[in-house]
Amino acid sequence: MDPRVEDHARILVEQAVEIEAGDEVLISAPPEAESLSVALHEQIAERGARPISFGRSAREQRAFMHAIDPDDYDGPSDALMALADEIDAVISVRADTNTNETGDVPPEKNTAYAQLYQPFQEKVMDRRWVLTQHPAPGNAQQAEMSTPAYEDFVYDAVNKDWEAQREFQEHLVEILDDGREVRVVSGETTDLSMSIEGMDAVNDYVGENLPGGEVFTAPVPDSVEGEVLFDKPLLTQGREVEGVRLVFEGGEVVEHSAEKNEDVLTAVLETDEGARRLGELGIGMNRDIDRFTYNMLFDEKMGDTVHLALGRAYEETVGEDGERNDSAIHLDMIVDMSEDSRIEVDGETVQRDGTFVFEDDFEK
Repeated sequence: MDPRVEDHARILVEQAVEIEAGDEVLISAPPEAESLSVALHEQIAERGARPISFGRSAREQRAFMHAIDPDDYDGPSDALMALADEIDAVISVRADTNTNETGDVPPEKNTAYAQLYQPFQEKVMDRRWVLTQHPAPGNAQQAEMSTPAYEDFVYDAVNKDWEAQREFQEHLVEILDDGREVRVVSGETTDLSMSIEGMDAVNDYVGENLPGGEVFTAPVPDSVEGEVLFDKPLLTQGREVEGVRLVFEGGEVVEHSAEKNEDVLTAVLETDEGARRLGELGIGMNRDIDRFTYNMLFDEKMGDTVHLALGRAYEETVGEDGERNDSAIHLDMIVDMSEDSRIEVDGETVQRDGTFVFEDDFEK
């Protein structure tokens, strides 16, 4: 086995979810990630814990989503919810042969699917959990890279000195925790402000996402004002959505457009009331992720970027007295901050053109 796969599994088990003897560990991995799943089974067993394999292929998921009649279901099965009650940790692995396998599923079916499994997802997120990527050929193709080159890219981003990354990111955590208002400006197309008062900044270095490499928080739901253009495309519901523009008033999206697949964006916004509000402000800080790959798990951590998520806010970002935006969806979208851009906290510039105020080459 490739030793990088074993290192990946070790970081997941030891650092991301900290598996202990007696733990029941759910491994959700598609067939394309078999080698990582094998390594995880070995690592988990060596710690006296029990792995439980779970997962479906993209083709199986597509078949179910096409055939489903949402009126026939009132939520996840009792068996699935019982499983969520019993497990201690979850390791979810992404890997694809075809990243567009569900691309012909109607948007309303995707929305119904998300709503159907929302209770299970919420229960799982109360456990120790991590989401990661195995470098499968379909993902390499989507990134416009050879499979060996994509493997190098993934493992450079995943198998790294996470303690050093934590220390680097902690500077920004301290700035955000002391701040009240954030403003994001990029060129002539983005000028967005939001309150983060009472919210908590999270240092995501190795935990719920691997790779980590971001600092994120939640805006006060009704505080978001302004306009944003997401100049990086995103893949959602098996479709590519480009040129997303959103206008916020009183925290809600009041205008929206997209240059490509606007109907998908509209369906997302109509999922539920919370889908029209922001649940996350994230700032990418992993500079081993140095290119856009159409994979949000990596792209949102890329240096010189900001990402904003429509929908559900993570509980750890909401302060004790704060209001948490809730939704069946959590859709991340990226703004390039490498040129003619800045992030302000309480009127002070803390990042300019991708460089932070605590870095040596920041221009005063």
